[in-house]
Amino acid sequence: MGLLDDSQKEGFGSSWGGLKSLVRRKQVDSAHSKRLGHHQLAKELTVPHLIAIGVGSTIGAGVYILVGTVAREHSGPALTICFLIAGIAAALSAFCYAELASRCPSAGSAYHYSYICVGEGVAWLIGWALILEYTIGGAAVARGISPNLALLFGGENGLPIFLARQHIPWLDVLVDPCASILVFIVTGLLCVGIKESTLAQGIVTTANVCAMIFVILAGGYLGFKTGWTGYELPTGYFPFGVDGMLAGSATVFFSYIGFDSVASTAEEVRNPQRDLPLGIASALSICCGLYMLVSVVIVGLVPYYAMDPDTPISSAFASNGMQWAAYIITIGAVTALCSTLMGSILPQPRILMAMARDGLLPSFFSDVNKRTQVPVKSTLATGIVAATLSFFMDVSQLAGMVSVGTLLAFTMVAISVLILRYVPPDEVPLPSSLQESIDSVILRYSKDARAFRGKNPEINASGDSSQPFLGNKNVSVGCPIVGKLEALASCALNEESRRKIAGWTIMLTCIGAFTLAYAASNLWLPSLLRFTLCGAGGVLLLSGLVVLTCIDQDDARHNFGHTGGMLSALYILICGRLPSHILCLHDFIMHGSFMRQY
Repeated sequence: MGLLDDSQKEGFGSSWGGLKSLVRRKQVDSAHSKRLGHHQLAKELTVPHLIAIGVGSTIGAGVYILVGTVAREHSGPALTICFLIAGIAAALSAFCYAELASRCPSAGSAYHYSYICVGEGVAWLIGWALILEYTIGGAAVARGISPNLALLFGGENGLPIFLARQHIPWLDVLVDPCASILVFIVTGLLCVGIKESTLAQGIVTTANVCAMIFVILAGGYLGFKTGWTGYELPTGYFPFGVDGMLAGSATVFFSYIGFDSVASTAEEVRNPQRDLPLGIASALSICCGLYMLVSVVIVGLVPYYAMDPDTPISSAFASNGMQWAAYIITIGAVTALCSTLMGSILPQPRILMAMARDGLLPSFFSDVNKRTQVPVKSTLATGIVAATLSFFMDVSQLAGMVSVGTLLAFTMVAISVLILRYVPPDEVPLPSSLQESIDSVILRYSKDARAFRGKNPEINASGDSSQPFLGNKNVSVGCPIVGKLEALASCALNEESRRKIAGWTIMLTCIGAFTLAYAASNLWLPSLLRFTLCGAGGVLLLSGLVVLTCIDQDDARHNFGHTGGMLSALYILICGRLPSHILCLHDFIMHGSFMRQY
């Protein structure tokens, strides 16, 4: 593994060496894995495949339930604006993922970016947080399929006996054979090959999108027929005020999670610099458009206070005489859950593989099958653990912990973009012995040049002989080598100062964003303490934004990793000075979403 690390001096204790190992970083390219004998993943994915993965992983069955809960409790008819605000926050994070994925097209997603930009310790934490997120999330999704599937067979007890949930009295456990069987089916598809599994996910996702299009078209017809009764209310468009709308935005933000699965397949994309940004942006745009159109229709058919919190879409159609539409909506929910299950299991083997390549897990997980060119061993291990959890455990109580992994991953990706822009890590620090040799050479040339000028004063007649040699602006005439070394030393000193200022500013900006988001989201804090923390966090955040706007970004960012991809004028216009704003809005929405899980 290629690591960027300062050389250790003799006499340093083992504890210092262990501490330094937590902040060492690896190089951008993963070509070292090929040199070590690892087989490479198959480069089979194009933009349509990435869109299928992104849309399938993002649009889950939650949208079929979430619209009723958020409209009743937070937003009212302003549900569409909630999805828009949450979509903008998700788009900011998607910009970060798109830039990092195109520059660092390797398996591992946020773990890989954290290892490159921050260090091994943070990357290890992010890697395990993502494993927790995908494992628990996949098991929770699998256990949610069987109740919806039973509705297609005539009711709660409509499934065959070998698929229906069974209660084991002596263990006091409700087992779900259908969930574990579905996990094994998905695991088998992922072992066959990335192209084949993506094709299957695309078919399931298409069925889900068709169900949502049916909701939009049929619901729009009913809305024009009935006069959109849900919008003709005396309470107005914002019955819960702006605060309620923002609370609803924080709640629906998690319906956009899933586009990060696209970044985990970066190593399997044929042209990652072009296809990854297009795939992430297209998938998120499709999801945002579908969410907004569905919410416009549903809140217009039924007043928000009359919505069924469990089956809002089916009940809205039933109240307008279309009871049969419930079957189509149920099919959409089942296909959405199946597609989300595939999107939850797909990234985890690649994260395990990336961590094993870097030596943080046993090499067993880094093996890639020669025929299918996928990490079969990691995929099987992931499937067995997820199937076991979904069979024996009711993970609904742990599902809220999924937001912890999402919060850490999205935040670290935003911080990595700041580091990439202002203090790109693609530099190898000079060992102290080499730096001392360079200094001695400069000093020797300086003394020789002074002696040469003493014998030939006409070389620099206009200069002051008492002036130090390195301070002479015309030194390049007498000794070009020393002049170039002087210029390089001056530039290096200025660049070092800029990097230090940028580094401290990034840290203070992050602290300010976290403090402001935490204080604004925790309503149980005493008012004085809450407003004090908000003020302090706001000052740090605004100060950081001002400083980062004033200082120059590092020119080395243009050569960091693999150039190309999202380098269009529009992208530069939007994202040129955006990372700090990404961190601010993203952390506020994410912390609000996390606090509302409990």
